[in-house]
Amino acid sequence: MLSHETAAEVQHLTDKPSVKIHITVPHARRPGQHKPIKGVVIHRSDLSRPQRLPPWQLPRTRIEDTVLDLVAAAATFDEAFGWISRALSRELATAGMLRDALASRQRVRWRAWLTEALADAEEGIHFPLERRYARDVERAHGLPAARRQARRTIGGKTHYKDNWYPEYGVAVELDGATYHPPEQTKLDKHRDNVNLAADDTRTYRFGLVDVTERACDSAAMVAASLRRNGWQGQPNPCHRPGCTVTG
Repeated sequence: MLSHETAAEVQHLTDKPSVKIHITVPHARRPGQHKPIKGVVIHRSDLSRPQRLPPWQLPRTRIEDTVLDLVAAAATFDEAFGWISRALSRELATAGMLRDALASRQRVRWRAWLTEALADAEEGIHFPLERRYARDVERAHGLPAARRQARRTIGGKTHYKDNWYPEYGVAVELDGATYHPPEQTKLDKHRDNVNLAADDTRTYRFGLVDVTERACDSAAMVAASLRRNGWQGQPNPCHRPGCTVTG
C-alpha cells in the first residue's frame, strides 16, 4: 500500500509531490530484493493498517499511520510535530485517532513528547510555535493558561486570537514564517491596531526568537500586563540560567 510521503500526497496531508513512490509491505514480503525497483522506496512493517477505500482506489495507509510513519522518519521533533500539526489543522485526523495509533506501536521515538503534544492539540495548540509559547513562556513561568484560537467579535467582525486571556484583556499572537507570510503579518498588525482602538486589548506579537531565546523576557512582559490588569497570581523563574522573571 502507498505510505509515507506518497500516502501523504494523495491524502492531502502535503501539497508537495513525492519525489519517489513510497510503499509499505508486510515484513514477510521482499519485493525488489534481487533487483531494486527504480523510483520506489519500499518499507516493511506489520504495524500500519490500510485505509478503507473503494476497490478502484490505490491502497494506502490510514491517515494516522501515515502521520506516525512520517514522524518516525523525521530528523527533528519540530519536523515530526509539523506532520501532526498539518493533520490536525487540515482536519484530516483527530488527536484521539493519533493517540490510539501511537498506543498500538511499541517502539516510537519521542513518545513522551508526542503524548504531551497531542494533549496540547486538544487545547487548540496545533503549530510548533504555539506549542513553544505554551510550554516555554506560559507554563515554564507559571502564567495562567490562555484560551487557544479564541473566537472574538469586534465591530461586527469575527477574529481569532492565538492566545487570549479574556479576564485581563491581554492577547498573544504568534508570527511564524511557516504559516504567517510577511503580507499576512502586516495585515495582522493593522488588525491589532484596529482592535486596540475598539476595545483596549493589549496584544503582544511574538516570533520564533521571542518564544525560544527570549522566552523569559516574553514571559516577564506578559506577566506584567496580566498583573496590571488584575491577575493576582505570581510568575516564577524557569529552569534557565539567568531567567528574568521574578515573583
